[in-house]
Amino acid sequence: MTASPSSHTGVSPKLTAKDLISAVPALGRVAEIETLDFRQCPGASLTVDDIAELAARLRQEALDGVEGFVITQGTDTLEETAYLLDLLYREEAPVVLTGAMRNPSMAGADGPANLFAATCTATSPQARGRGVLAVFADEIHAARHVRKVHSTSTGAFASPSAGPVGGVVEDTAHFHFAFDRIPGIVQPLHRQAEVELVEATLGSSGVLLDGLEQRVDGLVVAAFGAGHVPAQWVTRLEVIASRVPVVLATRTGAGRTLTGTYAFAGSEKDLLSRGLIRSGCLDARKARLLLLAHLRSGSGRATIESAFIPYC
Repeated sequence: MTASPSSHTGVSPKLTAKDLISAVPALGRVAEIETLDFRQCPGASLTVDDIAELAARLRQEALDGVEGFVITQGTDTLEETAYLLDLLYREEAPVVLTGAMRNPSMAGADGPANLFAATCTATSPQARGRGVLAVFADEIHAARHVRKVHSTSTGAFASPSAGPVGGVVEDTAHFHFAFDRIPGIVQPLHRQAEVELVEATLGSSGVLLDGLEQRVDGLVVAAFGAGHVPAQWVTRLEVIASRVPVVLATRTGAGRTLTGTYAFAGSEKDLLSRGLIRSGCLDARKARLLLLAHLRSGSGRATIESAFIPYC
């Protein structure tokens, strides 16, 4: 959404927060707005440390009396930013992320409408205490559920396992149902840690797993279906799980990993018996962030296992 068009080189992040606000005059009737340019880089280049710093800044601003926040960023990693912020930011003032799928040079650019709907949500008393939200195409999504499900469509953001938690109608945010906030993580993320994600694919030998326990502090496996991997992966994963936490998630993007429906080599039952941690309904990318944040905050094995229980 912060991209600026160029006729020769494509779009790049150049628009400031004031540029975005000035493009939507209607914002003045729903909120008194202050702007801050926190980072000006592609969403693909954001880091965990960037998001941790942003969470700390939001917390201080909320304690100083700011009543709500709207964050715009590139959509590549928006679902991950939203979830990580939801883990780290624990104040009552709403935090709403949005962006654009069509840059300002394109017909039907969606950025202004998304920014307006996000602002209507951030100023809503109903949004207080609900954690971090994402707003696109007048739909409100919870950070734990939202996913980017299309590379270019203006309807790219959805919550496949739960659906939107609300919507914006006539400048007002309406929530369909109540939901509890996810448990948070105490900052700061003072330790360094490496957590990688490996996806199961047809016929994969698992060569990427060889010696991985020597190079990472944790691993997330995006498994087939309800939590299955090729049989040739099993021994490697057991070795890794004996050294570092290994989380078993599904690559499907919706649904839960199971616990005991299947019992073949490489099934969910087999892998859990070898020490892998079940992610439940938390998708693989967000499971990686939950594991990484706990490792960086110094959590031990028992705390990490407990952190996934609310999703199971």
